[in-house]
Amino acid sequence: MDVSQKQSESAVSQRHGLSDLRWYFAYFVVSGFCGLVYEIVWLRLAMASFGVTTALASIVISMFMTGLGLGSWGAGAWTRRVLAGNVPRILRLYSIAELCVGISSWAVPLQLKLGRRLLLHMGTFDAWQSWRYYLLAGIWIAITLLPWCTCMGSTFPLLMAAIRQTAQPGSERSFSYLYVANVLGALLGTLASAFVLIELLGFRGTLFVAGSFNVLLALSAFAMSFAAVSTPTKIAKPIDAEPAAPRLYGLPPNAILTFLFTTGLVSMGMEVVWIREFTPYLGPFVYAFASILVVYLLATLLGSRRYRNKGHSLPVGGSASAWSLLALFAILPVVAADPLLPVGGTESAGLRLIVIAFFCATAGFLTPLLVDTWSSGNPDRAGTAYAVNIVGSIIGPLVAGFWLLPWLGERKAVLALALPLFAIAAVVAFRKPSESAQAQPRHHPRLTFAASGLAAILLFSVSHDFETKYPVREVQRDYAATVIATGKGFDRQLLVNGIGMTVLSPDNKYMVHLPLAFLSRPPKNGLIICFGMGTGFRSMLSWNIPTTAVELIPSVPKLFGYFHADASKLMSSPLTRIVVDDGRRFLDGSTETYDVIVIDPPPPPNPQAQACFTRASSTTSSKCT
Repeated sequence: MDVSQKQSESAVSQRHGLSDLRWYFAYFVVSGFCGLVYEIVWLRLAMASFGVTTALASIVISMFMTGLGLGSWGAGAWTRRVLAGNVPRILRLYSIAELCVGISSWAVPLQLKLGRRLLLHMGTFDAWQSWRYYLLAGIWIAITLLPWCTCMGSTFPLLMAAIRQTAQPGSERSFSYLYVANVLGALLGTLASAFVLIELLGFRGTLFVAGSFNVLLALSAFAMSFAAVSTPTKIAKPIDAEPAAPRLYGLPPNAILTFLFTTGLVSMGMEVVWIREFTPYLGPFVYAFASILVVYLLATLLGSRRYRNKGHSLPVGGSASAWSLLALFAILPVVAADPLLPVGGTESAGLRLIVIAFFCATAGFLTPLLVDTWSSGNPDRAGTAYAVNIVGSIIGPLVAGFWLLPWLGERKAVLALALPLFAIAAVVAFRKPSESAQAQPRHHPRLTFAASGLAAILLFSVSHDFETKYPVREVQRDYAATVIATGKGFDRQLLVNGIGMTVLSPDNKYMVHLPLAFLSRPPKNGLIICFGMGTGFRSMLSWNIPTTAVELIPSVPKLFGYFHADASKLMSSPLTRIVVDDGRRFLDGSTETYDVIVIDPPPPPNPQAQACFTRASSTTSSKCT
């Protein structure tokens, strides 16, 4: 009788735990959805408040990721030391975290506006167009985002602790279970916010939708915490009784953390490089970023699902060959972005972009595998592992954007980021065999490494940088963009990240001379927003007045001499002032008044319209509809 009663209690508890797992999966789908909505909207609100610059975007994303890492690490330690496996308390703390995230949808926009007003009242922006401004803006963005993002990051270890205490079979792979749900939600959030919610509801309405979802999650988890009280404590698995982390691939256990850091660094660094590589084919930054993010998340989801389906039967070390494939797939985008590739037209953009899916899917397979292996379902260890991966994700974009791209360019930056992966693949492939026979992978990792290395060398050697498309050219690179000046005579063009910005045209002169000529008094000064080829700037200086030009891309004014022979003389004039800054931010903080302000019109956002614009500007007989 006692045995049958225990079996009945065990069956009931397992059914109860399975139901809870489905709720947890749904929670993380919604949570991932909201997280990506917040990231996209907060980034755009922060840039509207503090300036549309690459450095500012890097600060926002870094603070977002830092908060996630802090929350993951802190909550993991909290579950082990304080909560002690108390499922109701864990769920209530989770509900508080989700409620705080929901409150952030209302608080963050107000905090960003307040920060902008504080900076405006502290002094002129002229004194802060260098590192001092970014230091002050960065401090306020950190104060604004870190607390809320820390709450977001805490949700992973909290729900892992709840899953662990239900003693469900496979709870040692609870991170990958929640990871799949989170990536699925992030994919949905990207699609919804980029193509639906922001267009229909605006920023405030979109944040209201996300905040409402977080509040619903909080209420649901809080209600579930009362039902969890009846869960038998006998089946709870003590968190402190943990086996040592396994020696994956026969390497020291801490090698897993090194691999996680490296994959985070390389993956996010690659994303920055891909945006610049594929912008000529996908369109300006906003379109390229959205397209790459969708493919990145979808492929990561597929890779993570494959791990969930195959991981339970995968022997220790069975994924050794995947590292060689990951390193090879990291090289493929240099071929897909090759301008000499025999695929043309805007319809080829999707075919070029799909190549990154191979890398993302493989990384999506390996990342949850590494975290599951390191943690075995322990929320404390999982929080540490995920935080290490996030630290790499913070450093990767900074290394790629501020060092590799300006120094090496897109193609060589890909190679530089792929080399650490080849190093890991070599270590894994040539490790000393110390695992049991049944643990050895089916395919020989050394053969896979050799084949991947040879294929990567071949692919890289036959690929070309985008600028090789133009026989006559001058190229400048910086942290913001790759700028190309090309052509001869009136066919000269200026391209930023492969997108044509302007051509030589008398229209730029008319835009300056007409308003200056119609002033009721002689002009005293003028302002040009968007330097371009410098045609308008040169025209304003011809009035012999102090002229300020504001340009977002640092390398653009350096190519002034390619388009105008008297550029060096004009740049050395005491009337000349060049400011590298966002135009709106400059005007917000400037106390100076100008007789004439000329804004160079941006190119059309549609690639077909851009091509038409270029033809129409260079010929009088072009027919465009």
